[in-house]
Amino acid sequence: MKKLLKSGAIIMAAAFLLASCRSKDSSSTTGWNYNDTKWGGFEKLQYEGQVNGPNLVLIEGGTFTMGITEEDVTRDWNNIPRRVTVMSFYMDETEVSNIDYREYLFWLQRVYNETYPEVVLAALPDTLVWRDELSYNEPMVETYFRHPAYDDYPVVGVNWNQANEYSKWRTDRVNEMILVQRGVLNVNTEQKDEDNFNTEAYLVGQYTGKVRKNLKDLQTGGERGVRFEDGILLPAYRLPTEAEWEYAALALQGNQTTTQDERISDRRMYPWNGNTVRYQKRNKYQGTILANFKKSGGDYMGMAGKLNDKACPTAPVRSYMPNDFGLYNMAGNVSEWTADVYRPLTSITLSDAQNHDLNPYRGNVFMEKIIDENGMPVEKDSLGRLRYQEVPEDKAATRDNYKRAKVLDYMDGDQESQAYYDFGASTLVSDETRVIKGGSWADRAFWLTPGARRYKHEANADRTIGFRCAMTRTGSPTGNEEPGGHQFKTRRKPVKRTFK
Repeated sequence: MKKLLKSGAIIMAAAFLLASCRSKDSSSTTGWNYNDTKWGGFEKLQYEGQVNGPNLVLIEGGTFTMGITEEDVTRDWNNIPRRVTVMSFYMDETEVSNIDYREYLFWLQRVYNETYPEVVLAALPDTLVWRDELSYNEPMVETYFRHPAYDDYPVVGVNWNQANEYSKWRTDRVNEMILVQRGVLNVNTEQKDEDNFNTEAYLVGQYTGKVRKNLKDLQTGGERGVRFEDGILLPAYRLPTEAEWEYAALALQGNQTTTQDERISDRRMYPWNGNTVRYQKRNKYQGTILANFKKSGGDYMGMAGKLNDKACPTAPVRSYMPNDFGLYNMAGNVSEWTADVYRPLTSITLSDAQNHDLNPYRGNVFMEKIIDENGMPVEKDSLGRLRYQEVPEDKAATRDNYKRAKVLDYMDGDQESQAYYDFGASTLVSDETRVIKGGSWADRAFWLTPGARRYKHEANADRTIGFRCAMTRTGSPTGNEEPGGHQFKTRRKPVKRTFK
């Protein structure tokens, strides 16, 4: 018995000794120290949470009824209501403005114009969209995009492809600025051709830049560049999906009865409450127009001396009252590109609907990096970007969750469905046709409803179409744990949110 007690005491003492040696910075499963060069240098971060990129607002995700919210006067029946969920994401507070897009062109010209002038030309907006056979719009052709009077107005004449290229560029500029503010890189305005900061090229070591001070490498005791695992760099800016855009426009959290339950008091027809386009509360704003749209035939802004929306054609991107997510002009001003390929009926309404009601999206083309024999990405292209290819058919065929890389027409025109779109012969719907959401300055009130949807070929632009960017939220759907979170430092002055 004494031997048994003595043996138990030894075991308990050993367990106590092991526990006392294990600090809070050690693994709970192996006992090995984190962030300790002597123990191999495996790192565990005190992660601060995803920062808010410039102009972005956190949109807390959730479930909602996606679809038409007003009588379908067009009788298209192309957005039948159905219940879906979108994960939390970020959305631009405003539409991308002329000054924002001119900054993009300025960078392209500085970096690529000498060797690849075609890159700059391909990014230019089509200012001729303002022309009309029986209207005198030539002044808008000449002034709207470049004159400083329109700096803060939404950029138009940008097609879907150009909007995507802008989003990629913005990702790299924001991440480059993060590294500058963190003291990792110095500002470098001498970048040329492929020698420019690209987020992915930097992470795989194909771009170094002007290093100021790298991070400490706990594995070797030396220095290293920032890694993806450090959580410092942001995910990509991109166009919002149709579901994200509609969810953000409705902003139904403003009608939640309490913070303790999941009920909302009323479904919305517009991005605000009520069934009219005027402010209804009894205060000094009562009767004020809530968006920039066409009131009736020939009426774009009302009468002189009492202009109703005070905008013809567009208004500054921070005009009118923002919705309950803090987003401006989610109805009116300009319609906006979304990421989705257009189909009159989405896959969510088909027999396999239960498989596509989380983050619904039509537009996937699954890609992979092109790698060499050592498993590393091949040399970046002449513009400084990593090279990608569609997932090969033989590799996709081995998957359980998808069988081919390009699924734009999934359950719509292929062997798995009974629908077919003969582009150019009987329809303008194709795999290059993209969804447009939100009404514009030239539209009647029906198109201001978030559920309304139209389409346009991705290579075409219009004077009524602009865009805003979105970004995926990583981690907690409700934001960072600390009040307010870790915000991106920006020189933009706070904007007072008032009516135009």
